[in-house]
Formats: sequence, structure tokens, C-alpha cells
Amino acid sequence: MPIYDYRCAVCQGQFEARRAISADAPLCPVCGGRSIRVILSAPSIHGAMARGRDLAARSIPQCGKGCRCCP
Repeated sequence: MPIYDYRCAVCQGQFEARRAISADAPLCPVCGGRSIRVILSAPSIHGAMARGRDLAARSIPQCGKGCRCCP
């Protein structure tokens, strides 16, 4: 089964979950919210891209649009 990256629309928490493509979206582990969106990310084959994926994930703003803390 593939691993999907998710972001909660309620608390903006990010998490990964191993899910079948036909499965319902998981609940947010931070706030229990059901408004979950899949984040598009590059596939990782045998962990070869794990470092690049982590670096890319750190460059994504962690808060909502229009905040003062993100450029």
C-alpha cells in the first residue's frame, strides 16, 4: 500500500498514512478533524528520496495563507 501525505484543513497539521487508494481519508491525529486533504509529493522508491523529501517538506509554510510569519 502507498503512503500518502495529508494536511488537516482544521488545524493545518501534517501527517503520513499508509492507505489503500480506495480507503476513506484518515482522521487527523492532532485534532481528530475529518477535513483532510492529500498533499501532492514526489514518490519515494526504496527510501532513495527520503532526504530530499524531508528538505522539501521543511520548505512548505506550516501556517495558513496571509500570515505574517511566512514570506
